[in-house]
Amino acid sequence: MSKSEKPARIETPQAIRGTQDIFGADAEAFARVVESFERIRRLYRFRRVEMPVFEKTTVFSRSLGETTDVVSKEMYSFEDRGGESLTLRPEFTAGLARAYITNGWQQYAPVKLATHGPLFRYERPQKGRYRQFHQIDAEVIGAAEPTADVELLVMADQLLKELGIADGVTLQLNTLGDGESREAWRAALIEYFREHKASLSEDSQDRLERNPLRILDSKDPRDKPFTVDAPKIDDYLSSEAQDFFAKVTGDLDAAGVAWVRAPALVRGLDYYRHTAFEFVTDRLGAQGTVLGGGRYDGLMESLGGAPTPAVGWAAGIERLAMLVADAGQVKESRLNVAVVSEAAGLDQSACALGFGLRRKGVSVDVIASGGVKKRFAKAVKLNPQLILVLDDRGLSAGAFANLRVKSLTSNQSVATDLADDILQTLEQKFYVDDSFTIEHGRELQLRIDSPAQ
Repeated sequence: MSKSEKPARIETPQAIRGTQDIFGADAEAFARVVESFERIRRLYRFRRVEMPVFEKTTVFSRSLGETTDVVSKEMYSFEDRGGESLTLRPEFTAGLARAYITNGWQQYAPVKLATHGPLFRYERPQKGRYRQFHQIDAEVIGAAEPTADVELLVMADQLLKELGIADGVTLQLNTLGDGESREAWRAALIEYFREHKASLSEDSQDRLERNPLRILDSKDPRDKPFTVDAPKIDDYLSSEAQDFFAKVTGDLDAAGVAWVRAPALVRGLDYYRHTAFEFVTDRLGAQGTVLGGGRYDGLMESLGGAPTPAVGWAAGIERLAMLVADAGQVKESRLNVAVVSEAAGLDQSACALGFGLRRKGVSVDVIASGGVKKRFAKAVKLNPQLILVLDDRGLSAGAFANLRVKSLTSNQSVATDLADDILQTLEQKFYVDDSFTIEHGRELQLRIDSPAQ
């Protein structure tokens, strides 16, 4: 390259549309959701499970249905080098069902499973919805009793309350009946909608014969006049299905979980049975569901397994995190201690003191670089509860360093608790004066005679 030639400008790659880099307060809200979910799933004795990010495409096409929008339009599928079709997971349930069958987890039935992580769908990005998004997920596999449905619903309700976002969130609940009830209702819906086919939206006309339940939750205004008078599931429920739903609602009432009946809440896939539910809010625009799920007693058979009852729910972490942030539930925790070195020869000791305190669970920032005269000012800007300053001014013969303590907290009990950890750490690192104390609002002197050997 000659001197007159300029090097080619390197184009910085941009993030892929529908993905996000989560940072700062958003990342703290995200972490708050995950941490709360992990704590509560332990309370309810749900086992943690980690799943592959991709599966054979048939796992999702069989379970979600070849004609669903997710399978036909939204899946990220590709051929690997062996020519096999693989798909990035668009949801958790199908992969968990596959794992239950192939890993012999039937021996643990009923088994309670919980997981979280990224999912992938090629859809139009919008508020709280991305092409790579994250969910928390809880499932009970192998339990046919309505108490499993109730446990999951109470667990979800507790999670939302712990996150501080339960106000304004409503649990909508419906029943899809057992297999017999559902088939009778489906036949009645087909007969009813056939009479109005010409007036329905194009999507609903397409769904009429193969998936009429989906017409009931259509958002197209052309369908609304007909869905209002459509046959209701309650007219087709068997006595067993009625008893199942009554047990769910009765136990929810006993547990103090508020709910409303939502007759239009449906699940289009044939393997869904009995309970269907969504926790919804008006704080996320049109896409108001924050957590949803239901019972899917027929799923295992679609993947070649034995008939197995199951129920579960999932929730978008991004959506929950938005509600957490909007509710002011995430506050950055205050720094406990800033350790400042005001002498080049004490930088290593300041770092050692900081490392020792962190091992005791104390949050620490160490300031041992940059201009020495500006280090204390940097520490003050961090607003820690305590500042520890190591310096070498005015030392007597044989002394190693001075330690100044500045308290910036008005809570003296906090300062006292930190003093115990500080003293123990100093005793491990140095020989210290036994009279070491912290008094609020005062700067104290501590002589450290020599480093401990």
